[in-house]
Amino acid sequence: MKNTLLGLCALFFCSNVSIAQVIVNDFDSIKLYTLTNDSGMTVKVTNYGAIITSIMVPDRNGKVGDVALGYNRVEDYINAVDKPYFGAIVGRYGNRIAKGAFSIGDKTYALATNNNANHLHGGVIGFDKVVWDAKPIEGDGFTGLELSYLAKDMEEGYPGNLQVTVTYQWNNKNELSVNYHASTDKSTPVNLTQHTYFNLKGEGEGTILDHELMLNAKTYTPVDSGLIPTGKMPNVEGTPFDFTVSKPIGRDVGASDEQLEFGLGYDHNFVLDKPYGEMGLAARVYEPTTGRVMEITTTEPGIQFYCGNFLDGRLKGKAGKTYLHRGGFCLETQHYPDSPNQPNFPSTIIKPGKDYQTKTTFKFSTQKK
Repeated sequence: MKNTLLGLCALFFCSNVSIAQVIVNDFDSIKLYTLTNDSGMTVKVTNYGAIITSIMVPDRNGKVGDVALGYNRVEDYINAVDKPYFGAIVGRYGNRIAKGAFSIGDKTYALATNNNANHLHGGVIGFDKVVWDAKPIEGDGFTGLELSYLAKDMEEGYPGNLQVTVTYQWNNKNELSVNYHASTDKSTPVNLTQHTYFNLKGEGEGTILDHELMLNAKTYTPVDSGLIPTGKMPNVEGTPFDFTVSKPIGRDVGASDEQLEFGLGYDHNFVLDKPYGEMGLAARVYEPTTGRVMEITTTEPGIQFYCGNFLDGRLKGKAGKTYLHRGGFCLETQHYPDSPNQPNFPSTIIKPGKDYQTKTTFKFSTQKK
């Protein structure tokens, strides 16, 4: 394994840096790709972690800004304090699995417990920390990038050789589509998601508490103190978790509520109100000072809303500004956390010959005051 980053000067600011904690074969192959549409708006993606490093979109006055948190250097993604997963594809299983264990049939599999007593986002070396194969693509009205990775049998404790393809498509309507496909030679859990932190004011431009959020979800999956779902799916009506009508993220985040105490704010999965497996509306976010709007549609049954509770000012972004507490939010389309251990949740187990396929689209636009 190589222990320095080489050949990146045209793509990132370079320095020699130890990567002993990341097990990959070839860091010379890390590249940064820019997807550009007809209006000149761009999305940047690196094949390290399949990370979206930048999304440039206009505000209501036509001023272009970067709405995705992240870094200019690959070293910062590798060495970031607390590993926030900025912009990455996480897997083989996004979100948490209780006590790092699950069973398929009569066999139990042990995973890393990298989030207190639980397993999080694929383990110590998840999909966010590997180098993907990348191939630029083009189509009618879009540019894109196809990324692929082979997760080997028992990598991070998961059974099966899993061939994964994630395709980003950026079109002329400022829509970013993420298409996921995976196949396996053994039954295995799969739950991939995109982990970009957004701030529609612009990255590093203060908190996201004034962003107005609507979630197409009348129920959610409450958690225990370890952020593992209890298995219940109560109605959000009358609780701080009611986003069925758009409201500022900060309105109820400080309410006296056990669930908010467990998550240190919002860090919960919401059950989407749409037919299972069909493309439908998941969320809409509006930022009133810039007029920027982001709408999310997905085939997934759930969405994890996280409001940047662990950001604390230690991390500096691309413009050199610190990322404040709640300086970004994530909306991660997904199956529900801990599904392999929750028989009443939709299954995340895929089998040989039964491929995994999902799609999520982020649409950016503006509205007047």
